Amino acid sequence: MSLNEEALQALKNELLEELTQEAPNKTQLAERLAELRSADIGDVLEELIEEDNALSAALAVLAILSAERAANVLGYLPKESQLEVVGELSDSQVLKLLEEMGSDERADLFNLLGEDRREALLRRMAHQEREDLKRLASYEEGTAGAIMTSDYVAIASGMTVSQAMMRVRQTAPDAETVYQLYVLDSDGHLIGTMSLRQLMVARPGALVDDIMIKDVIKTPVDKAQEEVARIVARYDLLALPVIDADGRMVGIVTHDDAMDVAESEATEDIHKGMSIGQLEDGVSRVPLWSLYRKRVFWLVLLVFANLFSGAGIAYFEETIAAQVALVFFLPLLIGSGGNAGAQAATLMVRGMATGDVGVKDWSKMLGRELLVAGALGLTMAIAVAPIGIFRGGEEVAMIVALSMVTIVLFGSMIGMCLPFVLERFKVDPATASAPLVTTMIDASGVLIYFSIATAILAGV
Repeated sequence: MSLNEEALQALKNELLEELTQEAPNKTQLAERLAELRSADIGDVLEELIEEDNALSAALAVLAILSAERAANVLGYLPKESQLEVVGELSDSQVLKLLEEMGSDERADLFNLLGEDRREALLRRMAHQEREDLKRLASYEEGTAGAIMTSDYVAIASGMTVSQAMMRVRQTAPDAETVYQLYVLDSDGHLIGTMSLRQLMVARPGALVDDIMIKDVIKTPVDKAQEEVARIVARYDLLALPVIDADGRMVGIVTHDDAMDVAESEATEDIHKGMSIGQLEDGVSRVPLWSLYRKRVFWLVLLVFANLFSGAGIAYFEETIAAQVALVFFLPLLIGSGGNAGAQAATLMVRGMATGDVGVKDWSKMLGRELLVAGALGLTMAIAVAPIGIFRGGEEVAMIVALSMVTIVLFGSMIGMCLPFVLERFKVDPATASAPLVTTMIDASGVLIYFSIATAILAGV
Protein backbone atom coordinates (compact mmCIF):
# COMPACT_ATOMS: atom_id res chain seq x y z
CA MET A 1 0.00 0.00 0.00
CA SER A 2 1.09 3.61 -0.46
CA LEU A 3 1.59 6.07 2.36
CA ASN A 4 0.40 9.60 2.90
CA GLU A 5 2.54 11.99 4.93
CA GLU A 6 0.83 11.21 8.23
CA ALA A 7 1.11 7.45 7.73
CA LEU A 8 4.76 7.82 6.76
CA GLN A 9 5.51 9.71 9.95
CA ALA A 10 3.56 7.20 12.01
CA LEU A 11 5.49 4.31 10.50
CA LYS A 12 8.80 6.05 11.08
CA ASN A 13 7.92 6.54 14.74
CA GLU A 14 6.76 2.94 15.00
CA LEU A 15 9.99 1.63 13.49
CA LEU A 16 12.13 3.85 15.70
CA GLU A 17 10.26 2.74 18.79
CA GLU A 18 10.53 -0.92 17.86
CA LEU A 19 14.17 -0.77 16.79
CA THR A 20 15.35 1.05 19.91
CA GLN A 21 14.06 -1.73 22.11
CA GLU A 22 16.55 -4.23 23.43
CA ALA A 23 14.86 -7.11 21.59
CA PRO A 24 12.92 -5.75 18.59
CA ASN A 25 10.27 -8.02 17.15
CA LYS A 26 11.80 -8.67 13.72
CA THR A 27 8.93 -10.89 12.66
CA GLN A 28 6.40 -8.15 13.29
CA LEU A 29 8.62 -5.60 11.52
CA ALA A 30 9.01 -7.89 8.51
CA GLU A 31 5.23 -8.31 8.27
CA ARG A 32 4.75 -4.54 8.47
CA LEU A 33 7.38 -3.87 5.82
CA ALA A 34 5.95 -6.54 3.51
CA GLU A 35 2.77 -4.47 3.21
CA LEU A 36 4.65 -1.45 1.84
CA ARG A 37 6.07 -0.51 -1.52
CA SER A 38 9.84 -0.19 -1.83
CA ALA A 39 9.57 3.54 -2.59
CA ASP A 40 7.68 4.13 0.68
CA ILE A 41 10.22 2.12 2.66
CA GLY A 42 12.89 4.27 1.01
CA ASP A 43 11.09 7.40 2.26
CA VAL A 44 11.03 5.97 5.79
CA LEU A 45 14.74 5.15 5.70
CA GLU A 46 15.56 8.61 4.34
CA GLU A 47 13.66 10.15 7.24
CA LEU A 48 15.51 7.92 9.70
CA ILE A 49 18.92 8.75 8.26
CA GLU A 50 18.52 12.50 7.76
CA GLU A 51 16.17 13.81 10.44
CA ASP A 52 16.72 11.44 13.32
CA ASN A 53 20.29 10.44 12.56
CA ALA A 54 19.18 6.86 13.18
CA LEU A 55 21.45 5.16 10.66
CA SER A 56 21.60 2.00 12.75
CA ALA A 57 17.80 1.74 12.61
CA ALA A 58 17.86 2.10 8.82
CA LEU A 59 20.50 -0.62 8.56
CA ALA A 60 18.38 -2.88 10.78
CA VAL A 61 15.41 -2.39 8.45
CA LEU A 62 17.53 -3.31 5.40
CA ALA A 63 18.80 -6.39 7.21
CA ILE A 64 15.22 -7.62 7.68
CA LEU A 65 14.46 -7.33 3.96
CA SER A 66 15.54 -9.84 1.36
CA ALA A 67 18.63 -8.91 -0.68
CA GLU A 68 16.47 -8.19 -3.74
CA ARG A 69 14.07 -5.96 -1.80
CA ALA A 70 16.90 -4.21 0.07
CA ALA A 71 18.64 -3.41 -3.23
CA ASN A 72 15.39 -2.04 -4.64
CA VAL A 73 14.84 0.15 -1.55
CA LEU A 74 18.43 1.39 -1.67
CA GLY A 75 17.86 2.60 -5.22
CA TYR A 76 15.18 5.01 -3.96
CA LEU A 77 17.52 6.73 -1.48
CA PRO A 78 19.38 9.96 -2.35
CA LYS A 79 23.06 9.56 -3.20
CA GLU A 80 24.28 10.88 0.16
CA SER A 81 22.06 8.44 2.04
CA GLN A 82 23.20 5.56 -0.17
CA LEU A 83 26.81 6.40 0.66
CA GLU A 84 26.07 6.49 4.39
CA VAL A 85 24.38 3.09 4.25
CA VAL A 86 27.05 1.44 2.10
CA GLY A 87 29.77 2.93 4.28
CA GLU A 88 28.49 0.84 7.20
CA LEU A 89 28.28 -2.42 5.25
CA SER A 90 30.97 -4.99 4.58
CA ASP A 91 32.22 -5.69 1.06
CA SER A 92 30.27 -8.96 1.04
CA GLN A 93 27.03 -7.18 1.94
CA VAL A 94 27.62 -4.49 -0.68
CA LEU A 95 28.31 -7.14 -3.32
CA LYS A 96 25.00 -8.85 -2.58
CA LEU A 97 23.18 -5.54 -3.02
CA LEU A 98 25.04 -4.75 -6.25
CA GLU A 99 24.15 -8.16 -7.66
CA GLU A 100 20.45 -7.50 -7.11
CA MET A 101 20.41 -3.93 -8.44
CA GLY A 102 19.66 -2.98 -12.05
CA SER A 103 22.80 -2.42 -14.09
CA ASP A 104 22.25 1.34 -14.33
CA GLU A 105 21.63 1.80 -10.59
CA ARG A 106 24.59 -0.51 -9.87
CA ALA A 107 26.89 1.71 -11.95
CA ASP A 108 25.57 4.89 -10.30
CA LEU A 109 26.22 3.51 -6.82
CA PHE A 110 29.62 2.17 -7.86
CA ASN A 111 30.67 5.63 -9.07
CA LEU A 112 29.79 7.12 -5.67
CA LEU A 113 32.32 4.92 -3.88
CA GLY A 114 35.95 5.77 -3.25
CA GLU A 115 38.62 4.30 -5.52
CA ASP A 116 39.92 1.86 -2.89
CA ARG A 117 36.41 0.52 -2.20
CA ARG A 118 35.71 0.15 -5.93
CA GLU A 119 38.91 -1.83 -6.48
CA ALA A 120 38.14 -4.10 -3.54
CA LEU A 121 34.66 -4.84 -4.87
CA LEU A 122 35.83 -5.43 -8.45
CA ARG A 123 38.36 -8.03 -7.29
CA ARG A 124 35.52 -10.08 -5.78
CA MET A 125 33.23 -9.98 -8.82
CA ALA A 126 32.90 -12.51 -11.62
CA HIS A 127 34.75 -11.52 -14.79
CA GLN A 128 31.69 -10.81 -16.96
CA GLU A 129 29.90 -8.88 -14.21
CA ARG A 130 33.08 -6.90 -13.47
CA GLU A 131 33.61 -5.91 -17.10
CA ASP A 132 29.97 -4.90 -17.52
CA LEU A 133 30.11 -2.71 -14.42
CA LYS A 134 33.40 -1.09 -15.43
CA ARG A 135 32.01 -0.33 -18.89
CA LEU A 136 28.79 1.24 -17.58
CA ALA A 137 30.65 3.23 -14.93
CA SER A 138 33.08 4.61 -17.52
CA TYR A 139 30.57 6.63 -19.52
CA GLU A 140 30.62 10.38 -19.09
CA GLU A 141 28.02 11.81 -16.74
CA GLY A 142 25.10 13.42 -18.55
CA THR A 143 25.23 11.12 -21.58
CA ALA A 144 23.07 8.23 -22.77
CA GLY A 145 25.71 5.78 -21.58
CA ALA A 146 25.49 7.08 -18.02
CA ILE A 147 21.74 6.48 -17.73
CA MET A 148 21.33 3.32 -19.81
CA THR A 149 20.97 -0.23 -18.56
CA SER A 150 22.50 -3.33 -20.13
CA ASP A 151 19.61 -5.53 -18.92
CA TYR A 152 17.59 -5.94 -22.11
CA VAL A 153 16.29 -8.85 -24.20
CA ALA A 154 18.37 -9.47 -27.32
CA ILE A 155 17.36 -11.92 -30.06
CA ALA A 156 19.82 -13.30 -32.58
CA SER A 157 19.17 -12.72 -36.25
CA GLY A 158 17.99 -15.90 -37.97
CA MET A 159 15.98 -17.19 -35.02
CA THR A 160 12.47 -18.47 -35.48
CA VAL A 161 9.61 -17.07 -33.42
CA SER A 162 9.54 -20.17 -31.18
CA GLN A 163 13.30 -19.88 -30.57
CA ALA A 164 12.91 -16.19 -29.81
CA MET A 165 10.14 -16.94 -27.29
CA MET A 166 12.47 -19.37 -25.54
CA ARG A 167 15.14 -16.68 -25.44
CA VAL A 168 12.66 -14.23 -23.90
CA ARG A 169 11.76 -16.73 -21.17
CA GLN A 170 15.45 -17.25 -20.38
CA THR A 171 16.40 -13.58 -20.12
CA ALA A 172 13.15 -12.00 -18.86
CA PRO A 173 13.91 -12.44 -15.11
CA ASP A 174 16.96 -10.15 -15.34
CA ALA A 175 15.69 -7.73 -18.01
CA GLU A 176 14.67 -4.16 -17.26
CA THR A 177 11.77 -4.52 -19.70
CA VAL A 178 10.55 -7.39 -21.88
CA TYR A 179 7.97 -5.48 -23.90
CA GLN A 180 10.51 -4.35 -26.50
CA LEU A 181 12.91 -6.86 -28.05
CA TYR A 182 16.05 -6.17 -30.09
CA VAL A 183 17.43 -8.22 -32.98
CA LEU A 184 21.22 -8.33 -33.26
CA ASP A 185 23.50 -9.80 -35.90
CA SER A 186 26.47 -12.04 -35.13
CA ASP A 187 28.68 -8.99 -34.41
CA GLY A 188 26.20 -7.42 -31.98
CA HIS A 189 24.96 -4.75 -34.40
CA LEU A 190 21.34 -3.66 -33.94
CA ILE A 191 19.42 -4.56 -37.10
CA GLY A 192 15.81 -4.56 -35.94
CA THR A 193 13.29 -4.40 -33.12
CA MET A 194 9.87 -5.79 -32.31
CA SER A 195 7.35 -5.70 -29.52
CA LEU A 196 6.51 -8.72 -27.39
CA ARG A 197 3.00 -8.58 -28.85
CA GLN A 198 4.36 -8.92 -32.39
CA LEU A 199 6.34 -11.96 -31.32
CA MET A 200 3.41 -13.61 -29.53
CA VAL A 201 0.96 -13.34 -32.44
CA ALA A 202 3.44 -14.46 -35.12
CA ARG A 203 3.62 -18.03 -36.48
CA PRO A 204 6.04 -20.17 -34.42
CA GLY A 205 8.03 -21.12 -37.50
CA ALA A 206 8.35 -17.58 -38.90
CA LEU A 207 11.76 -15.88 -38.87
CA VAL A 208 12.16 -12.83 -36.64
CA ASP A 209 14.01 -11.11 -39.52
CA ASP A 210 10.79 -11.18 -41.54
CA ILE A 211 8.56 -9.60 -38.89
CA MET A 212 10.95 -7.18 -37.18
CA ILE A 213 10.92 -3.41 -37.71
CA LYS A 214 14.12 -2.51 -39.53
CA ASP A 215 13.86 1.28 -39.23
CA VAL A 216 14.99 1.47 -35.60
CA ILE A 217 15.09 4.70 -33.61
CA LYS A 218 18.38 4.60 -31.71
CA THR A 219 20.94 6.92 -30.14
CA PRO A 220 24.74 6.98 -29.83
CA VAL A 221 26.20 6.30 -26.42
CA ASP A 222 27.63 9.81 -26.10
CA LYS A 223 24.35 11.62 -26.86
CA ALA A 224 23.41 14.21 -24.21
CA GLN A 225 20.86 12.81 -21.78
CA GLU A 226 18.39 15.66 -22.33
CA GLU A 227 18.39 14.86 -26.05
CA VAL A 228 17.75 11.22 -25.21
CA ALA A 229 14.78 12.16 -23.03
CA ARG A 230 13.44 14.32 -25.84
CA ILE A 231 13.61 11.44 -28.33
CA VAL A 232 11.84 9.07 -25.93
CA ALA A 233 9.08 11.61 -25.32
CA ARG A 234 8.72 12.58 -28.98
CA TYR A 235 8.29 9.04 -30.26
CA ASP A 236 6.57 7.73 -27.11
CA LEU A 237 9.07 4.89 -26.71
CA LEU A 238 9.10 2.28 -23.96
CA ALA A 239 12.87 2.13 -24.33
CA LEU A 240 15.51 3.65 -26.61
CA PRO A 241 18.38 1.41 -27.78
CA VAL A 242 21.90 2.79 -27.35
CA ILE A 243 24.73 1.94 -29.76
CA ASP A 244 28.48 2.50 -29.63
CA ALA A 245 30.68 4.11 -32.29
CA ASP A 246 30.80 0.82 -34.24
CA GLY A 247 27.02 0.41 -34.29
CA ARG A 248 26.95 -2.37 -31.70
CA MET A 249 24.12 -2.28 -29.19
CA VAL A 250 25.33 -1.62 -25.64
CA GLY A 251 22.15 -0.88 -23.69
CA ILE A 252 18.75 0.78 -23.51
CA VAL A 253 17.37 3.91 -21.86
CA THR A 254 13.97 3.08 -20.41
CA HIS A 255 11.02 5.44 -20.40
CA ASP A 256 11.09 5.95 -16.62
CA ASP A 257 14.81 6.82 -16.64
CA ALA A 258 14.22 9.27 -19.50
CA MET A 259 11.43 10.95 -17.55
CA ASP A 260 13.70 11.23 -14.51
CA VAL A 261 16.20 13.03 -16.74
CA ALA A 262 13.49 15.33 -18.10
CA GLU A 263 12.42 16.23 -14.57
CA SER A 264 16.01 16.81 -13.50
CA GLU A 265 16.75 19.01 -16.53
CA ALA A 266 13.55 21.01 -16.03
CA THR A 267 14.44 21.57 -12.36
CA GLU A 268 17.93 22.69 -13.34
CA ASP A 269 16.54 25.14 -15.90
CA ILE A 270 14.08 26.54 -13.36
CA HIS A 271 16.92 27.09 -10.90
CA LYS A 272 19.05 28.77 -13.56
CA GLY A 273 16.04 30.84 -14.57
CA MET A 274 16.09 32.41 -11.12
CA SER A 275 19.90 32.78 -11.02
CA ILE A 276 20.45 29.81 -8.73
CA GLY A 277 23.36 27.46 -9.34
CA GLN A 278 22.78 23.75 -9.85
CA LEU A 279 21.95 22.03 -6.55
CA GLU A 280 23.55 18.65 -5.85
CA ASP A 281 20.41 17.48 -4.05
CA GLY A 282 16.84 18.50 -3.26
CA VAL A 283 16.29 21.90 -1.68
CA SER A 284 15.20 20.28 1.59
CA ARG A 285 18.41 18.23 1.82
CA VAL A 286 21.11 20.51 0.43
CA PRO A 287 23.42 21.99 3.14
CA LEU A 288 22.70 25.59 4.16
CA TRP A 289 26.18 26.75 3.13
CA SER A 290 25.72 25.23 -0.32
CA LEU A 291 22.30 26.86 -0.69
CA TYR A 292 23.81 30.23 0.28
CA ARG A 293 26.76 29.78 -2.08
CA LYS A 294 24.52 28.88 -5.04
CA ARG A 295 22.42 32.01 -4.62
CA VAL A 296 24.77 34.74 -3.43
CA PHE A 297 26.88 35.33 -6.57
CA TRP A 298 24.12 36.52 -8.88
CA LEU A 299 22.33 38.43 -6.15
CA VAL A 300 25.44 40.45 -5.29
CA LEU A 301 26.22 40.98 -8.98
CA LEU A 302 22.68 42.20 -9.66
CA VAL A 303 22.88 44.57 -6.68
CA PHE A 304 25.73 46.40 -8.37
CA ALA A 305 23.98 46.22 -11.74
CA ASN A 306 21.04 48.06 -10.17
CA LEU A 307 23.36 50.98 -9.43
CA PHE A 308 22.91 51.94 -13.09
CA SER A 309 19.23 52.53 -12.35
CA GLY A 310 20.18 54.85 -9.50
CA ALA A 311 22.67 56.67 -11.72
CA GLY A 312 19.97 57.16 -14.35
CA ILE A 313 17.56 58.65 -11.82
CA ALA A 314 20.29 60.99 -10.53
CA TYR A 315 21.05 62.15 -14.09
CA PHE A 316 17.43 63.23 -14.63
CA GLU A 317 16.99 65.05 -11.32
CA GLU A 318 15.93 68.26 -13.06
CA THR A 319 13.20 66.48 -15.03
CA ILE A 320 11.93 64.83 -11.86
CA ALA A 321 11.95 68.15 -10.01
CA ALA A 322 9.95 69.76 -12.83
CA GLN A 323 7.26 67.07 -12.67
CA VAL A 324 7.34 65.13 -9.39
CA ALA A 325 4.32 63.04 -10.44
CA LEU A 326 6.66 61.13 -12.78
CA VAL A 327 8.19 59.30 -9.80
CA PHE A 328 4.83 57.68 -9.04
CA PHE A 329 4.90 55.78 -12.34
CA LEU A 330 8.57 54.70 -12.28
CA PRO A 331 8.11 51.34 -10.44
CA LEU A 332 5.04 50.59 -12.55
CA LEU A 333 6.83 51.13 -15.86
CA ILE A 334 10.10 49.33 -15.18
CA GLY A 335 8.20 46.52 -13.44
CA SER A 336 5.99 46.08 -16.51
CA GLY A 337 9.01 46.01 -18.80
CA GLY A 338 10.76 43.49 -16.54
CA ASN A 339 7.71 41.24 -16.44
CA ALA A 340 7.31 41.33 -20.22
CA GLY A 341 10.99 40.59 -20.71
CA ALA A 342 10.95 37.72 -18.21
CA GLN A 343 7.92 36.23 -19.98
CA ALA A 344 9.63 36.43 -23.36
CA ALA A 345 12.86 34.93 -22.01
CA THR A 346 10.98 32.08 -20.33
CA LEU A 347 9.11 31.24 -23.53
CA MET A 348 12.30 31.19 -25.59
CA VAL A 349 14.35 29.21 -23.04
CA ARG A 350 11.64 26.57 -22.70
CA GLY A 351 11.15 26.46 -26.47
CA MET A 352 14.87 25.81 -26.93
CA ALA A 353 14.86 23.16 -24.19
CA THR A 354 12.04 21.22 -25.87
CA GLY A 355 13.47 21.64 -29.37
CA ASP A 356 10.51 23.74 -30.52
CA VAL A 357 12.77 26.72 -31.21
CA GLY A 358 16.32 26.88 -32.57
CA VAL A 359 18.82 29.60 -33.46
CA LYS A 360 17.63 29.41 -37.08
CA ASP A 361 14.19 30.57 -35.92
CA TRP A 362 15.50 33.86 -34.50
CA SER A 363 14.18 36.17 -37.25
CA LYS A 364 10.78 34.48 -37.27
CA MET A 365 10.45 34.73 -33.47
CA LEU A 366 11.63 38.36 -33.56
CA GLY A 367 8.80 39.33 -35.90
CA ARG A 368 6.22 37.47 -33.82
CA GLU A 369 7.48 39.00 -30.58
CA LEU A 370 7.42 42.53 -32.05
CA LEU A 371 3.74 42.15 -32.91
CA VAL A 372 2.78 40.58 -29.60
CA ALA A 373 4.89 42.97 -27.48
CA GLY A 374 3.51 45.96 -29.40
CA ALA A 375 -0.04 44.85 -28.73
CA LEU A 376 0.77 44.22 -25.06
CA GLY A 377 2.43 47.62 -24.71
CA LEU A 378 -0.53 49.44 -26.28
CA THR A 379 -3.01 47.61 -24.07
CA MET A 380 -1.05 48.44 -20.93
CA ALA A 381 -0.59 52.05 -22.06
CA ILE A 382 -4.35 52.46 -22.53
CA ALA A 383 -4.91 50.97 -19.08
CA VAL A 384 -2.47 53.29 -17.31
CA ALA A 385 -3.15 56.54 -19.24
CA PRO A 386 -6.23 57.54 -17.18
CA ILE A 387 -4.15 57.26 -14.02
CA GLY A 388 -1.58 59.54 -15.64
CA ILE A 389 -4.27 62.16 -16.35
CA PHE A 390 -5.49 61.93 -12.76
CA ARG A 391 -2.01 62.23 -11.24
CA GLY A 392 -0.37 64.83 -13.47
CA GLY A 393 -2.47 65.88 -16.42
CA GLU A 394 -2.34 65.14 -20.13
CA GLU A 395 1.42 65.65 -20.45
CA VAL A 396 2.19 63.04 -17.80
CA ALA A 397 -0.38 60.68 -19.33
CA MET A 398 1.31 61.00 -22.72
CA ILE A 399 4.76 60.42 -21.19
CA VAL A 400 3.58 57.36 -19.30
CA ALA A 401 1.72 55.87 -22.27
CA LEU A 402 4.64 56.32 -24.70
CA SER A 403 7.09 55.03 -22.11
CA MET A 404 4.94 51.98 -21.43
CA VAL A 405 4.82 50.98 -25.11
CA THR A 406 8.56 51.59 -25.59
CA ILE A 407 9.70 49.87 -22.39
CA VAL A 408 7.49 46.80 -22.93
CA LEU A 409 8.71 46.51 -26.53
CA PHE A 410 12.34 46.94 -25.49
CA GLY A 411 12.02 44.53 -22.56
CA SER A 412 10.38 41.88 -24.68
CA MET A 413 13.10 42.18 -27.31
CA ILE A 414 15.82 41.82 -24.68
CA GLY A 415 14.08 38.84 -23.12
CA MET A 416 13.56 37.14 -26.48
CA CYS A 417 16.99 37.80 -27.99
CA LEU A 418 19.22 37.10 -24.99
CA PRO A 419 18.67 33.29 -25.03
CA PHE A 420 19.57 33.21 -28.75
CA VAL A 421 22.74 35.25 -28.12
CA LEU A 422 23.80 32.94 -25.30
CA GLU A 423 23.07 29.87 -27.41
CA ARG A 424 25.16 31.35 -30.22
CA PHE A 425 28.14 31.65 -27.85
CA LYS A 426 27.63 28.11 -26.48
CA VAL A 427 26.27 29.31 -23.13
CA ASP A 428 23.22 27.65 -21.55
CA PRO A 429 20.19 29.78 -22.61
CA ALA A 430 18.67 29.17 -19.17
CA THR A 431 21.22 31.69 -17.92
CA ALA A 432 18.96 34.33 -19.52
CA SER A 433 17.20 34.32 -16.18
CA ALA A 434 14.32 36.43 -15.00
CA PRO A 435 16.49 38.37 -12.47
CA LEU A 436 19.13 39.08 -15.14
CA VAL A 437 16.61 40.23 -17.73
CA THR A 438 14.70 42.28 -15.14
CA THR A 439 17.86 44.02 -13.95
CA MET A 440 18.88 44.92 -17.51
CA ILE A 441 15.42 46.34 -18.20
CA ASP A 442 15.33 48.26 -14.91
CA ALA A 443 18.37 50.33 -15.90
CA SER A 444 17.31 50.81 -19.52
CA GLY A 445 13.69 51.52 -18.50
CA VAL A 446 14.78 54.43 -16.32
CA LEU A 447 16.71 55.96 -19.22
CA ILE A 448 13.84 55.43 -21.68
CA TYR A 449 11.20 56.84 -19.32
CA PHE A 450 13.02 60.01 -18.32
CA SER A 451 14.41 60.60 -21.82
CA ILE A 452 10.85 60.62 -23.18
CA ALA A 453 9.72 62.77 -20.25
CA THR A 454 12.55 65.28 -20.82
CA ALA A 455 11.80 65.54 -24.54
CA ILE A 456 8.06 66.06 -24.04
CA LEU A 457 8.35 68.48 -21.14
CA ALA A 458 10.98 70.50 -22.99
CA GLY A 459 8.56 70.93 -25.89
CA VAL A 460 5.63 71.96 -23.72
